[in-house]
Amino acid sequence: MALARLVLASGRSVDLAELRFTSTYGDLLEGYPCKPVNDLRIRGLLRAAARARPGTPVHLVAPPRAYPDQYAGGLGPVEVLPAVACVGTFHSTALDPARDPVAYRSRLTVVWFQATPRLPSGCDAEPGLRDLDWPGLARDARAVA
Repeated sequence: MALARLVLASGRSVDLAELRFTSTYGDLLEGYPCKPVNDLRIRGLLRAAARARPGTPVHLVAPPRAYPDQYAGGLGPVEVLPAVACVGTFHSTALDPARDPVAYRSRLTVVWFQATPRLPSGCDAEPGLRDLDWPGLARDARAVA
């Protein structure tokens, strides 16, 4: 059963099958939010998503980066990502119309950031989610029974 259904800008419906929320900076023990820290966090999320679902492509929705007027430390200016890091796995009908629609589904794992821990659905989903190029990013695979 899907957690939520999104309708992409292309008109394709995709189902959110799994979603994990984490605090973007919850494990930041030292330092401050900056580009090197943020890039490391993003790479870690992408690696974890790929390990969790081998064979399923992973896509990053480029996060908005804010630059508050704060003191810049040795790692450069303060750069802040939205507070919640999200990793979601989406499914839809098979991309290849020749495939059995019962036996095959297209899938994609997406990493994105948002301000609050809310379930993405309908028009409330982040614009980067609604604008996914599903045919260019997802991959067909056998449906799990």
